[in-house]
Formats: sequence, C-alpha cells, structure tokens
Amino acid sequence: MSSDDMVLDEEDAPEIETNDNQFVTFHVAGEIFAAPMAPVQEIIRVPGLAQVPLAPPSLLGLANLRGRILPIVNLRRIFGLPDVEENEATRALVINLGSPLGFVVDRVVSVIAVDRASIEQAATISAIGDSKFVTGVVKNANGELIMILDFSALIEREFSSGIARRTIGIDIASETAVDRESNDDDADADEIQLVSFHIDGEEYAADIVAVQEIVQMPERMAAVPNAPSHVLGLMTLRERLLPLVSLRALLGLSEISANDTQRIVVLGLREGHAVGVVADSVDEVLRVPRAQTELLPPILSQRGGLEEISAVCRLDGGKRLVSVLDTARMFTDAEMRQTLVAINEMETDVADGDQDEQDAIEDEEQVVVFRLGGEEFGVPIATVQEIVRVPEALTHVPKAPSFVEGVINLRGAVLPVIDQRRRLDLTTIERNDRQRIMVYAISGRRTGFIVDSVTEVLKIPRATIEPAPTLSSDQHRILGRVANLESQKRVIMLMDPDALLSDTELGELAA
Repeated sequence: MSSDDMVLDEEDAPEIETNDNQFVTFHVAGEIFAAPMAPVQEIIRVPGLAQVPLAPPSLLGLANLRGRILPIVNLRRIFGLPDVEENEATRALVINLGSPLGFVVDRVVSVIAVDRASIEQAATISAIGDSKFVTGVVKNANGELIMILDFSALIEREFSSGIARRTIGIDIASETAVDRESNDDDADADEIQLVSFHIDGEEYAADIVAVQEIVQMPERMAAVPNAPSHVLGLMTLRERLLPLVSLRALLGLSEISANDTQRIVVLGLREGHAVGVVADSVDEVLRVPRAQTELLPPILSQRGGLEEISAVCRLDGGKRLVSVLDTARMFTDAEMRQTLVAINEMETDVADGDQDEQDAIEDEEQVVVFRLGGEEFGVPIATVQEIVRVPEALTHVPKAPSFVEGVINLRGAVLPVIDQRRRLDLTTIERNDRQRIMVYAISGRRTGFIVDSVTEVLKIPRATIEPAPTLSSDQHRILGRVANLESQKRVIMLMDPDALLSDTELGELAA
C-alpha cells in the first residue's frame, strides 16, 4: 500500500487548534463516542493490512503508514459487536498511546470543544462496552449522550502485555543465529547441504555455500551488449548490478515463457562476482549424506558436454537423481569472464565515492521467506536445516501429542511434522504440491513444520527490521520482529523457530 491511500480527510479533521477541551467524535454501532484530540495524530481510510497470527481477534492487521508499522484494531470487536462491511464513511483514528495505534470506527462526526466542568461521571452508564473504559459523558447540542473513551484502558485489557516494546536487539539475534550455524556445521560434517531446483523437468542443485539468496524474477531487465547468448540481461538487486543467466540456455534446452514459478538463484563466484541463474522453480533445501553423492568422472564432464555438473546425488533408494552444478566452473569461459569484469567496472563507477551506502547494503540479515495464506513470514537462514517436500501421506503415531500432524522417515531418522497453520491458529487447507516442510533443530530436536510455500531467500537491511507490536504473549514470543520493506510495499513477519514449541510441548515431543 502507498501513503497516498492514507490521506487525512479535511472533512474528518478540520484544522482547529488543539487543546485539552477538544474531542473527536465518532459513531460505532449507532452510539456516539469521543476521543481526546491531543493524542489523535490523524484520521485515515482503512489501509491494506498484513494479518498477524496468534493476535487477539480485535486486531485486523498491520499497516505501513509512511514507513512505520501501524497496528489496526476494530472497536466493534473490542465491544463484542458483529463486523460490518467497510464503506466510504469507515475511518481509522490514529492515536498515540506511547506507540501509534489505528482504531477503526463506523464514521467520524466532528471535532467539538467541551467545557470540562460539563463532563459527567460514567459510572451509571448502560451502553456499549464496560463503563470502566469510559472516562465521562457529555451531551451534544441535540441532547445525545457522547461517551469519552479511555483508549489506554481498552488496550490494556485487550493486549495485556502492552504495546510495541523493544526487547531483544537485532544484533543479539543475529549473533545467536551465527552461533547455531557454527554448531550445525560441526554436527553435520558428513553431509552436504544443497538448494534444489527444476529445469525442464529434471532436478539440479547447488551447494548452499554458493547460494547468496533466491529472489523473484524482475518485471524488466537491461540488455548486456556483446554478452554470451545465455545471458538474459541485467537487473538491479539492492543497488548492485546482477547479470541473469538462463540455465536452460546454458544446458542447451529450449526456453519457456516467463511465469510465476520461476526464481533467480543468486550464486557467489570468485573475485567477488555474483550471477543470478534462472530456474523453472526452486524446490527444497536438502541435507544429503556424502555417501549418497557420486562425483562425476572428470573425463565425462570434460568430454561429455557436462562441464556444469560436478556430482550426482542418488536419493530415495536411487529412484531420484539430483545433478549438482559445479558453480566454480560454470562461468569460467573467456566470454563470460569478460562480461563479468565489464559489469563489475560499471558497478564501481556507480558506487565510486559512496562507501557509506555500500556499508549500509552489507548490513543485512538473510532470511528464508515463506507464505501462510496471503501473508509472508521469514526465519533466519541459519535456523533452517532443510526444506523438503510433503510426502503423499504422513504416518500417524498413536498417543502422539495433538499438535503433531504425523511423522516421516527422513534419511533413516523419524521426523515429527507439525502443521504451521494449526500452530498459529490459522485455518487448515488441503495438501498440495506447493507445500513444503521446513526443518528446524529446536532445543536439539529436529522438527518439521508444514508451510504453504517457500518463496525466496532474501537479504533484508537491518535498518528495516523493528520490533513487532506486542499483541499477545504467544505472538510476541514467536513473531517478535517485523521487516517493513516500504519500497516493495511488503511487510514480512520474522519468526523465531526456537519459540514455536513451549517447554511442555518439547517434553511431550521427546516422550
């Protein structure tokens, strides 16, 4: 959504000098209420919203208000009244209660001045809501009662843990992820970790060490003069020029039309170069025992037209073959090297003298982005051990904890699988081919969570990450941070996998 959608309406908020005697009046379900004018920052139309799991029902979602995250709550739901469809009169009052909150009302009436001496006590009122959330009552010129709401008391009851607070700093969370990554490397030295993708129905993979991120196809790209035929063009990725290479063309396959499943796998090469390779779809993050990986004989790769392939993984008892790309040898021909050098020189010219901007670009956090319904979530890449397909059937274990969907056999080990939708109190959906199981090590125990789809691996500037509003204890523990990518009109809720299971649930899982 853009800030243009959230303009202060002149008829809703006349330019009157504010003081302690002024109130904004509004309707909710036929009743007239008032809010003190001083903390009312603005009055806006209800913007587009990102839904927040595990939040109280009164929270409609999070909005992006000119670069700031704004929680939007519905007064009807707080009062226990049925929802009504939004219309031209529906507005949200943005009130500063230490942090700004948006309160959706049926209609804003006017701004009135009230003599404090005329405000009556609210203890004897019988109307919408509890009288302890009404600080007083006044009569308007028509003799109607106007109830002055105590928004702080309403929010204190609705969100018992308070409004947005800073808890754990981003740098601390990042260091913890790095520590976990180091520990995982020590424990899994006999395995290789691969990102797998499909090209023309065949499965390929690249070592995750070489994969910098996975992003969506750009709407447009610039042509590269005198480049090899498999170079599609240039895109801008966070102020850097990235050449895009068609894996289909590189492997001598026919091209296809651009579609929603295509992804760009950004590979880091020697000498600081990076190349984005276009795959038909990106599927999984695999941990493969080295014993199941066979190096391709050099004579076959050099003389058999397979220079890009370094090894083959035999999975599922040999029924599934995954060709591992040799990213170190893929772009070593003279023509491609010349192209990379030319692009690097273009980058140097653009970035010359702007070291501060380059430093800011490097201050990023790498996350795996996935979807649940229409919302985007992210987890630090260091916490993700694998991403695998959901099998046709999960094995249900008698007397297993209720939150466990079933178990699967993952390379000889039993992996408990939990439906992420159910864990976040979202509606369940039927199994489909886009769903994936994200595998985390929670308190040392590997556990899988089913998500609707995994979309990309993204580097997010830490400057765009902020604490999420604290709306419930579960939500704050699991979804404590949010990435506000204003330029992309995206809000990504960042999840802490270690908080997905409580100590009690971990105990049940161990049993």
